[in-house]
Amino acid sequence: MTRTSVGHFTSEKARTTFLDAYDRAMELWPSPRREFDIETGYGTVHVHHYGPTEGEPIVLLHGHAGHPSNWYPQIAALGAHHPVYAIDTLDDPGRSVQRAVAAGSAENAAWLGEVLAGLELDRVHLVGVSYGGWLALNQAVHGPERLASVTSLDPGGIEKVPARFYVHMIGGLFGMLAPRPLRPAVGRLLANPALSAPREMIAPLMLAMRSYKPGGRPPARPFTDAELGAIGLPVLMLVGRRSALLRPRRVLERVTALIPGVRAEIVERAGHGLNLEQPELVNERLLGFLGELARG
Repeated sequence: MTRTSVGHFTSEKARTTFLDAYDRAMELWPSPRREFDIETGYGTVHVHHYGPTEGEPIVLLHGHAGHPSNWYPQIAALGAHHPVYAIDTLDDPGRSVQRAVAAGSAENAAWLGEVLAGLELDRVHLVGVSYGGWLALNQAVHGPERLASVTSLDPGGIEKVPARFYVHMIGGLFGMLAPRPLRPAVGRLLANPALSAPREMIAPLMLAMRSYKPGGRPPARPFTDAELGAIGLPVLMLVGRRSALLRPRRVLERVTALIPGVRAEIVERAGHGLNLEQPELVNERLLGFLGELARG
């Protein structure tokens, strides 16, 4: 897995327009919310915080081209008893500013580890969806020192990205062109929750498609059997039955055979964005998992 350059906006005006929409999208979160900038060897990483300051923290990693507002259905539930932090991933459009290429697995674990250290967080419950799910598992492999557990939602890196995933993405773009009243139905047909998401959340995604040049990040590199077998942390993995990225049954067979003690489940009536499609179930499973760990 290699990156060739650093992502950037096409102009300062485009960046300002995007960030205005980004800030409006973040209003989907409950209040009060705090923001931090953490300096790393790869750039400045922006972080949002909600909830108490004491307790075992939950750290959220969004998917490719996403941003922290994508977690809005989870924040109140998770933040009732846990400090919740959501990270603006480097090399995605957001308030983080990347200055050096994170060329592979070890480098990605390095910048994320620097963020956790900069926030002075230990015993972190790391949660990621899609590419963020890959980052979470990658941290468990290459930088587990500050982690208490990992939860991956329909993560990259378990299988090679299939051609149908790109077809699914193109279908979602065409779905955005449908009249707004029809988009929820199209979204259900395509298992694409973005088509029925609040317009505040969608606006920065659409702006970034036109004005942000990503840094040549390839699809998430598949983990080897040895890497998955070396994970020594509690792992929860949820996979959407209608996932465009993964073949659910084969994924469960692989991870249960390799990751010691993994809790893995196929989520019915959900596709790749299952935290948006089945938010109550995701919140229940995640909080139940953390509760078991606290009691265990």
